[in-house]
Amino acid sequence: MEKVRLGIIGAGNMGSGHVQNILAGKTPEVELAAVADRRADRREWLSSVLPESVAVYEEGSALIDSASCDAVLIAVPHYQHPVLAEEAFAKGLHVLCEKPAGVYTKQVREMNAAADRSGKVFAMMFNQRTNCLYRKMHEMVENGELGELKRVNWIITDWYRTQIYYDSGDWRATWNGEGGGVLLNQCPHQLDLLQWICGLPKTVQAFCHEGKWHDIEVEDDVTAYLEFENGATGVFVTTTGDAPGTNRFEITGTLGKLVCEEDKLTFWKLGMEEREFCRTAKNGFEKPSCEKIEVETDGENPQHVGVLNAFAGNILHGAPLVADGREGIRGLTLSNAMHLSSWLKQPVEIPFDEELYLEELNRRRANSRQKTGPSITFSTEGTY
Repeated sequence: MEKVRLGIIGAGNMGSGHVQNILAGKTPEVELAAVADRRADRREWLSSVLPESVAVYEEGSALIDSASCDAVLIAVPHYQHPVLAEEAFAKGLHVLCEKPAGVYTKQVREMNAAADRSGKVFAMMFNQRTNCLYRKMHEMVENGELGELKRVNWIITDWYRTQIYYDSGDWRATWNGEGGGVLLNQCPHQLDLLQWICGLPKTVQAFCHEGKWHDIEVEDDVTAYLEFENGATGVFVTTTGDAPGTNRFEITGTLGKLVCEEDKLTFWKLGMEEREFCRTAKNGFEKPSCEKIEVETDGENPQHVGVLNAFAGNILHGAPLVADGREGIRGLTLSNAMHLSSWLKQPVEIPFDEELYLEELNRRRANSRQKTGPSITFSTEGTY
């Protein structure tokens, strides 16, 4: 095999971007073989931009059954991610799944088991892991340059969304259609990065405000407090209602502080380990010496194209993936824990009771609103 024959399931906001990247020649080891979408207007668009060699289907299941592809990229509403992934694995196809891995961890755990049984390549579209800033943060924490973790703060409020965004699809921003709001739609990347760089916390206490800034039933404003196994603490703040918003990721360790903000990475490096300095200093108001360093990176940030090229490279010649698909459950665990904590109005330990989470989610799904109106597809270019 010289190229991976790829089928894309879903040609909405994200899927259409993947189609255009492949057609533009940005993925030399990927051949677009088929695309599926339930919406007639999206199939009409596909017919207008695709070469005749690319088949267009209405259902993802039909694309999977067609035997025209080696792999599929799943870019549909969240509840369908594990369903379609398991169908694809059963047919012997490799799978690349858009974020989030699913809506609830119990279902995603079953998807991961199906991936294990299949022996096929499974990847997640965690394109933010390709960002040189976050890769460098991961490297520095892994290498011990910050010492022991003490504090994590991420204010990620530059997700501003208008009401028409939420009105653009009957599934969007509903418990039954999407399964959540800002935590499940905008923030899977940040929750993945937080656990990838800092690890999963052991306890979460969250406050999720539903429909605070928009006419929606799911959360659009969240503040969460985190406690890690070693005693480190964290705060995660997000919303789609702030303008202008902020994106500041700050990690403090016993050897210094690392801040990622406004497309640059800054390290305040202590001259002495803070715990040792605290024990040995002779002056009650003395502070450890500190050097401010503008951290250099390789400057590479290939985003979605980078994930897709790594996926094809892994299938063809064993190149590393950006993110194994089985890792998708980790950020979702954090998201589910935040929802459950807010619903129960109490701290939640990780791992949490997955059956209780599903019970609480299904109560909300049973009363979810039925939205009507035309579906709208927006360009996502530059929004990530």
